[in-house]
Amino acid sequence: MNFFTHPYFLVLLVFVLGYLAIIFEYPLRVNKTAISLLIAVLCWTLYFFRSLFPIKEDLLILNRHVSEISQIIFFLMGAMTLVELIDSHQGFKIITDLIHAKTKVKMLAIVTLFAFLLSAVLDNLTTTILMVSIVRKLIPHQKERFLFSCMIVIAANAGGAWTPIGDVTTTMLWIGGEITTLRVMRSLFLPSLVSILIPLGIFSFQLKKSANFEEKTTPSSAKLEHGARTVLILGLLALLCVPLFKALTGLPPFMGILISLAVLWLLTDFLHYGVEKRKHLRIPHVLTKIDTASILFFLGILLSVAALESAGILHDLAGLLNTHVKNLPLIATLLGILSAVIDNVPLVAASMGMYHFPSDDSFWHMIAYAAGTGGSIFIIGSSSGVALMGMEKIDFVSYMKKATLPVLAGYLIGIAAYLIFTKVFV
Repeated sequence: MNFFTHPYFLVLLVFVLGYLAIIFEYPLRVNKTAISLLIAVLCWTLYFFRSLFPIKEDLLILNRHVSEISQIIFFLMGAMTLVELIDSHQGFKIITDLIHAKTKVKMLAIVTLFAFLLSAVLDNLTTTILMVSIVRKLIPHQKERFLFSCMIVIAANAGGAWTPIGDVTTTMLWIGGEITTLRVMRSLFLPSLVSILIPLGIFSFQLKKSANFEEKTTPSSAKLEHGARTVLILGLLALLCVPLFKALTGLPPFMGILISLAVLWLLTDFLHYGVEKRKHLRIPHVLTKIDTASILFFLGILLSVAALESAGILHDLAGLLNTHVKNLPLIATLLGILSAVIDNVPLVAASMGMYHFPSDDSFWHMIAYAAGTGGSIFIIGSSSGVALMGMEKIDFVSYMKKATLPVLAGYLIGIAAYLIFTKVFV
């Protein structure tokens, strides 16, 4: 398949140029949110102009994507609001006061382990938002927590890959019957763990040059706000109950996060009713602190990728791999690397439509691992990475210089660990 003669080549060209502009946003002095929204609209405009389908059918396709994307946006807004609500009550101080790590290496290991295990229960996006908020309290200086933030994304993506509820692509395979719960957890836990241990080791070696923090991470003397413990406990329970709510009701995760937000909203209204000096602790004020630009950036990226999917470019790309690469483990590996550039959801969807292997075939396990962990290679390759860009103002190039090679090494060694594990024990 020659992409230069592809009927939707202009859609691909606009996406590539826009993607490059996002990568080099600082040298170009452009805002990544503006670029993402621009390429989203341009890609869909070009798709509509070139499409041979009736306008009503194209609108149905767009509406379907908007419906799917809006669920992610609502989830992101709800999770960010809950985390910000806990933070406004000084709730994270209760957690950070329990962590007394004198060295950066020890702190990095603790943060990585927490993110890896937590994302197996929550999703990787919620885990990233929560852990970054905690690390901000532990490490005040943004430059000092750069590697910690990168490691949170790596661990959250890897932790989400080995359970059916930890990552959206693993959930897709689980719902589709390609994998089963116990088999995928047994097969992917070790490779996922290996994929974080490699970059963790490399980052730890780098941190040894400045072993201690510039400022001690000892408990602060700041006073807790009224209801801090209640909001912390109920807020964390609300986040943890989202997967349970989905399992019990069958409703999508964003509905779980919305009901959690509603309950906390009512609770804080009751706690702070009539007290003017606690106005900053109520949801209306908390909503003003949410990073709207990050949410819009996320919206633009997802809409752009949706245009590529609707144009058939992603499916053709998967077909190209299927035609020219005969080795299934290599195909899975390459799809994981592609997911560092292109959203992993349409790539996994395309592979599910192209291949018909029995449940728990090693190919499906490799796809789950590759799609979940491969997105960490570049910061823009996963929802957690995109969220980090907004929260910590980390640009594409800075992440690539520090994290891409360690993550790629961990990703490839994790695949090798999976192949060895299945050959020896399965």
